[in-house]
Amino acid sequence: MKKYLLFGIFLLLVQLVICQNGSDSPTIAIPESHGFSSKRLNVLTEGVARILKERKTSGAVVAVIKDGVLIYENTFGYQDMVKKIPMSKNSIFRIYSMTKPITSAATMILWEKGYFKLNDPVHLYLPEFKDMKVALENRSGTEIIDNVAMHHPITIQDLLRHTSGLTYGFFGKQTAIRKTWNAAQISARNMSGAEFITNISSLPLIGQPGQRWEYSFSTDVLGRLIEVVSHQKLGDFFKENIFDPLNMTDTNFFVPREKLNRAAQGFDYKTSNYPTNLFDVSKKPKMDSGGGGLCSTISDYAIFSQMLLNKGKYRGVRILGTKTVELMTANHVAPDVNKGDLYLPGDGYGFGLGFAVRLETGLSAFAGSKGDYRWGGLAGTGFWIDPEENLICLFMIQDIGSSGYLRDRFKALVYQAIGQ
Repeated sequence: MKKYLLFGIFLLLVQLVICQNGSDSPTIAIPESHGFSSKRLNVLTEGVARILKERKTSGAVVAVIKDGVLIYENTFGYQDMVKKIPMSKNSIFRIYSMTKPITSAATMILWEKGYFKLNDPVHLYLPEFKDMKVALENRSGTEIIDNVAMHHPITIQDLLRHTSGLTYGFFGKQTAIRKTWNAAQISARNMSGAEFITNISSLPLIGQPGQRWEYSFSTDVLGRLIEVVSHQKLGDFFKENIFDPLNMTDTNFFVPREKLNRAAQGFDYKTSNYPTNLFDVSKKPKMDSGGGGLCSTISDYAIFSQMLLNKGKYRGVRILGTKTVELMTANHVAPDVNKGDLYLPGDGYGFGLGFAVRLETGLSAFAGSKGDYRWGGLAGTGFWIDPEENLICLFMIQDIGSSGYLRDRFKALVYQAIGQ
């Protein structure tokens, strides 16, 4: 009997070692052991299911990680509504602007190695940005009345915090300057990196660099900066410095043929169309879009998020220095910066080097903690990291226009489950 008992203990120890060292998936834990209520997590399940039904969204995957362990993970609906393929935990999603935090991390990897300073002018590396002009509109915003010189050059820090003066054009009130950008039809997937920079630098800025927050192509410019400085394609730099070290095996700028059966299809709630007009994941893009081009799974992005929460380190692998992550997750938007008509971080939030950063517990209409940071993607994906709670929350859907509809409610559903 003693022999069998010792053998059983040995097997248990082996299993613990495998769980700690052999898998990149977070260990599953009892919610109550980490401050969550199993009963109230049922409210989360019911709430997400109800919201998706209201929105007629085909499906979703959600995950909650606390203290480095998986507290909750669930799939809803279909990966492909037309083919009736159920949603899977390893379904691959277009994460659009959730690419931005990864590009920002890659930028800071080069910064740590001394390739540039954050306050360096971008034109030192991309000369096309040296003499850009700033558009002046009439009071109603219906006409550009002049183009004036920049007061100071666009810096790398401006790109990271979206104070570069660049814009997307299609967000916010359609003023003359945004209409000009829309008419230019800039595409970060269908142009080469060099063509993208040539086209974008020929347009007037929406505001003086450093003086206005404007969601923009800034992170795509960072992606091209990384390529020029590193002499690598952006995807290759990501793979070598982030994806391979973290074992993020399903994150890429396209989905290879052998994985296409896992690609989630899109939905447009305005027209109730399946599939909707999302980029074709089966095709390699001309340009690796640092602002919105990646595809990924919830488990891969959970690994990246845990690395950030761990201040740059995951399972013994260090991607960024501790102080670098602290710098990235601090607010970099000064109080006197013009937040324009479309400040996406929202009340109570500043913006760091790649994320919206919560400045205080109050003001925001969303649940959370001071110091939490987050971002999301155009097709509905989203994540946030709450260092105070040692918490990571992620959701993946492919629903154009519905990201805020689920995102705000999902935060309330998660936080209501804390406490017993």
